Amino acid sequence: MRPIDLNVDLGEGCANDAELLAYATSVNVACGWHAGDAVTMMRTSAAALEKSVRVGAHPSYPDRENFGRESMQLSPDEIYAGVLYQVGSLNGIVRALGGRLSHVKPHGALYNDAERHYDIAEAIVSAVRDTDSSIEIYGLAGGQLVRVARQAGLTARDEGFADRGYSSRGQLVPRGTPAALVEDVGEAANRAAEMAAHGRVRAVDGEWVSIPVETICLHGDGPNAVAFAKQIKSVLESLATDSRSAL
Repeated sequence: MRPIDLNVDLGEGCANDAELLAYATSVNVACGWHAGDAVTMMRTSAAALEKSVRVGAHPSYPDRENFGRESMQLSPDEIYAGVLYQVGSLNGIVRALGGRLSHVKPHGALYNDAERHYDIAEAIVSAVRDTDSSIEIYGLAGGQLVRVARQAGLTARDEGFADRGYSSRGQLVPRGTPAALVEDVGEAANRAAEMAAHGRVRAVDGEWVSIPVETICLHGDGPNAVAFAKQIKSVLESLATDSRSAL
């Protein structure tokens, strides 16, 4: 089994960033529009680089009031400029710290809207490409954003969510609806194992859905985020060890 990246959202004002960093293999740093600021970006990136954890940008809509989780009616040009601004800012900070920006993963509503609207996905991809074409894009496994990124010649990583509910179409169940959030640590770990080992997730209707996962996300703002991270990391390491032993 190929190694599975565990990416964690950081720099969003939560108190457990340092603990979560111990389990992450990559982090998505808030770029100031839904949370964080320049100092938070610098401190979070420095801490990650010190532990050899990959640093990615987590751009969003300009919506601190709703934590970037409400869609906004912005034109493709506005989205392009906003993503370019946020990614460029973090890229400059990471380079000044002696590192390199690994990837870009849109946050919240911007992430979801990139799956619904081609022009939004294209604007995000264009902004990343024009910043640095070696930067990867993380997007919903099997979804539109990763497809558009690959068509543009960028490297994209299919992402799964251990702490979110899925529809039978492989889409995330909207927040605020039943089964949108996974709250049990054991269930989240089992879901991560199924994604990593078998490339599938059980949808809210009970059906198995195939998803090609290369990286698994854990939201850093959940009340049990540290417990989730510890258990998921343990499961992923166990699977990797079993796979090596079988060779």
